[in-house]
Amino acid sequence: MKALFFLAMLASVAPAVAADLQTASLAVNQLGLDLLPRAGASADNILLSPYSIQVALAMTYAGAGGATRAEMSRVLHFPADDATLHASFAALAQAFADAVTQQHQRNERLHRFSGHGDTIELRVANRLFGQRGYEFRAPFLDVLKTTYAAPLEALNFRRDPEAARRHINEWVEAQTAKKILDLIPSGGLTEYTRLVLTNALYFKAPWERPFDQAATAELPFHIQGGAPQAVPTMRKQFSLPYAKYDGFTAVALPYAGRDLQFLILLPDVPDGLAALENTITPELLAGCSTMSSQLVALELPKFKLQPPTLPLGAALQALGLKTAFDQPRGSANFDRMAPRKPDDYLFIGEVFHMTFLALDEEGTEAAAATAVAMLTLSAVEQGSPPQPIVVKVDRPFLFAIQHCGSGACLFLGRVTDPR
Repeated sequence: MKALFFLAMLASVAPAVAADLQTASLAVNQLGLDLLPRAGASADNILLSPYSIQVALAMTYAGAGGATRAEMSRVLHFPADDATLHASFAALAQAFADAVTQQHQRNERLHRFSGHGDTIELRVANRLFGQRGYEFRAPFLDVLKTTYAAPLEALNFRRDPEAARRHINEWVEAQTAKKILDLIPSGGLTEYTRLVLTNALYFKAPWERPFDQAATAELPFHIQGGAPQAVPTMRKQFSLPYAKYDGFTAVALPYAGRDLQFLILLPDVPDGLAALENTITPELLAGCSTMSSQLVALELPKFKLQPPTLPLGAALQALGLKTAFDQPRGSANFDRMAPRKPDDYLFIGEVFHMTFLALDEEGTEAAAATAVAMLTLSAVEQGSPPQPIVVKVDRPFLFAIQHCGSGACLFLGRVTDPR
């Protein structure tokens, strides 16, 4: 008989125990870039939350041992030292929380003087849903509770897996303002499920300088790199972080407080998206978080992305995550999560990921969730030029919602058709 270990996740905020942000942020960005071309056809719109996926897998990694641990470390770009890894993810989560707190404080001061102000929301939560009475190892539970703020809630998967699935999905919905619905699909849990590790992320932020809705117009966009068609396009001229690279342009729209930004990577030609995806590196993404500002006349289409649940198991296996999925049979080692027995051990069965993003004149709303299903066998602004730089986002482009202090991407994706 087979049993499921299920992990569902979005994003986490935990107390910082180290100042190192680079370890986690580079791992987040690298995995996002690894998965982007494998998350759908080249002509598709794609939306991922690399941070969500990596936090889920980092929590899973806390329970891995032996060859599985070494494999996950290599594929997920993790350091060999557990303390460094988990401390960096905790520090990154704290940096996100600090950005929200500081913006709220700025907003309160602005409201006192002007009677209005814009604020951002970045809500994150982790939770473990485990089989009541199952023998999870205490050190594993302690790491997830103290570092990832993921307490354990007991459920009875053996008796009613469907009720457990509904309960977990409802928790995710509540954490994401009902933007992530039915993260775990029907049949995703069975009576053999033993653990569902859940992390939820919800983001809503106004632009530092919103667009004027009256300026939005129907302008041409090269759909999937082909013939142009008219789409609703926002227009504004203002000082923005900007850089020109060989073959593409980078420009960013800061959110209120300037701790987070919407980064646009725009190829020079309508059919240049594939070449751009092959060019981007985690270091380049990190560098985009500190670009100098220029006066830019920007045209950016409005868009909304709400893809269905995306199974990432095949993509992760293609990257080399084999033994974690018990390939070959009997090779998975999650003994640090629960005792591994010859006829009863845990392995990843599937990784489910779901996202949402809507972008308009006021700002951005986004959410994400990731579920790792594990089976067990029998168990600074510079002076602007006098004339603005014209940036017309009228062709397929890459984008990210990025934390400026670390360069980490909460969301990463491509838009080939904004309609």
